[in-house]
Amino acid sequence: MIKVIASDMDGTLLGDDHRAAPETIDAVRRACDAGIRFIIATGRNFFGAMTEMGSTGIVCDYLVSSGAEVRDPSLQIVSRCPVDREVCREVYGRIRKYPVSVIFCTDRYDYRIGTPEEIEESLMLELELFHLSMSREEIKASPLYEKTKARTKTFRSLDELEEAGVPVYKLFLFSNDTQMLSEIEESLADRTDIAVASSFVTNLEITDVRAQKGPVLKDYIESLGYTMDEVMVLGDSMNDLSMLSMDFGATVAMGNAEPEVKRAARYVTKTNEELGVAYAIDELLKRMPSGGEARGKDDA
Repeated sequence: MIKVIASDMDGTLLGDDHRAAPETIDAVRRACDAGIRFIIATGRNFFGAMTEMGSTGIVCDYLVSSGAEVRDPSLQIVSRCPVDREVCREVYGRIRKYPVSVIFCTDRYDYRIGTPEEIEESLMLELELFHLSMSREEIKASPLYEKTKARTKTFRSLDELEEAGVPVYKLFLFSNDTQMLSEIEESLADRTDIAVASSFVTNLEITDVRAQKGPVLKDYIESLGYTMDEVMVLGDSMNDLSMLSMDFGATVAMGNAEPEVKRAARYVTKTNEELGVAYAIDELLKRMPSGGEARGKDDA
């Protein structure tokens, strides 16, 4: 019996506008009312996740930065696994040979290297690639631009970030040159201390090898007294593959998921634009024993 639902955000829980539809939030609430524990499992950092989830009133756990940080329902940090400082420096040394934008994702802010002009261009490229099909003038006038700018910090070298003692959870690369991204991924293939995944075809996400959604989720739910067969996971992209390829009770790919992700999952639901998460939750609730509630071992 499923007692835990873990869902990715972008492309899964959220629509193409990167917002959660009211119908999806209502479905999550119905699951929680039925005693099911809900976990956000996202590549976003905690504050990025809270941008969308904070106003919903949903009480849940947060597995963020692709598994580099876990927070409990009281929003306290349970575990964290940043990229080792020397590993970060060595990996960045390889990446900087390519003309690609790099974001150093931390527990709160996104750090970018460069001059003010270079940082501005990096911001615009990110929004053009992932969020908005608008002119640059329209992008600069949008609330999303202001939010992205507010969570961005600038520094001129990696030394400055290291001196500040900020933990780097993830190196986030983005470019519309997908061939170049493939070359970068191949250049890092010999590194066994990192994991390389992606949320979109136009990006790469580099974390500590231990900071992957699937293994981190397994460790966390087992620490709470649940077993893997009591967990349903939902996702759409390659950074969800570590969840959907594991032996959780129900592995559900979105209708808009990458082909490899669909092949790894046991089930395929509707697309994110068709409220696929809400559909999967409602199908799950229909199959629960009438009048019964899912309860964890610590609730018994």
